[in-house]
Amino acid sequence: MHITMIGAGYVGLVSGACFSDFGHHIVCVDTDAAKVEALRQGRIPIFEPGLDEIVMRNVKAGRLSFTTSIAEGLDKAEVVFIAVGTPSRRGDGHADISYVLAAAREIAQATTRPLVVVTKSTVPVGTGDEIEKVVAEVGPSVKITVVSNPEFLREGAAIEDFKRPDRIVIGTDDPDARDVMAAVYRPLNLNPTPILFTGRRTAELTKYAANAFLATKITFINEIADLAEKVGANVQEIARGIGLDNRIGSKFLHAGPGYGGSCVPKDTLALVRTAKEFGAPARIVETVVDINDKRKAAMADRVIAAAGGSLAGKTVAVLGLTFKPNTDDMRDAPSLEIIPALQKAGAAIRAHDPEGMAAAAKLLGGVTFCEGPYDAAKDASVLVIITEWDVYRALDIGMLKAAMLSPVIVDLRNIYVPAELASQGFRYVSIGRPPV
Repeated sequence: MHITMIGAGYVGLVSGACFSDFGHHIVCVDTDAAKVEALRQGRIPIFEPGLDEIVMRNVKAGRLSFTTSIAEGLDKAEVVFIAVGTPSRRGDGHADISYVLAAAREIAQATTRPLVVVTKSTVPVGTGDEIEKVVAEVGPSVKITVVSNPEFLREGAAIEDFKRPDRIVIGTDDPDARDVMAAVYRPLNLNPTPILFTGRRTAELTKYAANAFLATKITFINEIADLAEKVGANVQEIARGIGLDNRIGSKFLHAGPGYGGSCVPKDTLALVRTAKEFGAPARIVETVVDINDKRKAAMADRVIAAAGGSLAGKTVAVLGLTFKPNTDDMRDAPSLEIIPALQKAGAAIRAHDPEGMAAAAKLLGGVTFCEGPYDAAKDASVLVIITEWDVYRALDIGMLKAAMLSPVIVDLRNIYVPAELASQGFRYVSIGRPPV
């Protein structure tokens, strides 16, 4: 099939590359000329494991191309995916769908053939209806059917998620569009992938409900971790004890400094806003958002306490800046709250991240970015692990101790065994586990 992807950002580029790997012919359209030229030359603007190989392979095979021209992108298109950004609006937290509607308008103006237009972007309930209004206003002479197909990609594991998804949700009541979408995803028929056809509004809300539930699960285990610390229990064992219940499951039960990223923070805010507009307040989700915001700020207090109550004139080593491993994404990363709070308390920051330092440098001032974890630890009074990159899981503890002024580690991801650190002379502070 010939498929056009409007937007070559994270979702559009991953989706377009994977569809081309299925054998479809994909044109990715983006207004950023520099990005398009870079992609043509094989330079990938984001870090996602395996993406560069897939892009290069399919560009070489002639199945994947990039352009800034909407007319060129639509020349042979049978299906058009809209995968542009929907950032939180300033002031009210609602998702800004202006880029989505602008893309729909351009599609309607440029098309000369019947199209199925699919919203891949995360959009509030009713956005499909708004797209239909825009299309009607432009007045195309050909049929355009609007479908919702939300993405469920985890950054750092997006290729696997796209090719072996838990489920595919497609929102349409149009039988012809349903057949078209079934053909788009036919390469997945060899895998036991459930394809759920729903109404369009149901599909739109499913995406928000999924992310809000995951945010709730993360926030729940973080609160249990706080209680575990007070009573002398171990949150990791608690998580295993409840996660083995198949009604609950073990995923997203890892205590830490709070959730971040490109999706969950903005999607929970958007769901809260939508719920209020429709007169059905999502009080649980409202509380989750509030708790998560406060948790990030509270992490700095743990570091200050571990340093003896003051960071004035001290150096803090920070390992991990991105919101999660295997991505260079800094959006709503806990480090963006924790590091400024530590600086305000008087600390000098030396930081390392395998992929996120270039992006972090644009968002964090006064930070010394280091070549590796041991360089970051030089003369530090405290070392803080914020993101659980694999490279930090088996550090040479002796080298860390030799580099630091004082052997204190605050592990916000619980990647080390407390007794092992204590046996090597460290004061080790973790999340929801008894001190040694």
